[in-house]
Amino acid sequence: MAAQEVIEHITRDGDRWDLLAWQYYGDATQYERIVAANNLVMIEPVLPSGIIINIPVIDEPLPELSETEGMPPWLT
Repeated sequence: MAAQEVIEHITRDGDRWDLLAWQYYGDATQYERIVAANNLVMIEPVLPSGIIINIPVIDEPLPELSETEGMPPWLT
C-alpha cells in the first residue's frame, strides 16, 4: 500500500483546522481529513505557529459551487 501524498504546511499565527481545510480544499468542513493525518498534533482551536501540518492531497475534484455555497459560515 502506497503512502498518501501530503503537502507540508507550517502553521502561522491564527491558523485553525477549518481554515486550513478551506485554504487547501475550498471546504472548511473537510478539516477532519487534516486532523486524521496529524495524530501527533494536539487538537486545539487555534494552532501554535511553527508546527508542521501534513495536508493530505485529495484526488477527487470538488464539485462546482455557487458563489456562497461551501463558504465558511462566518463569511456568508
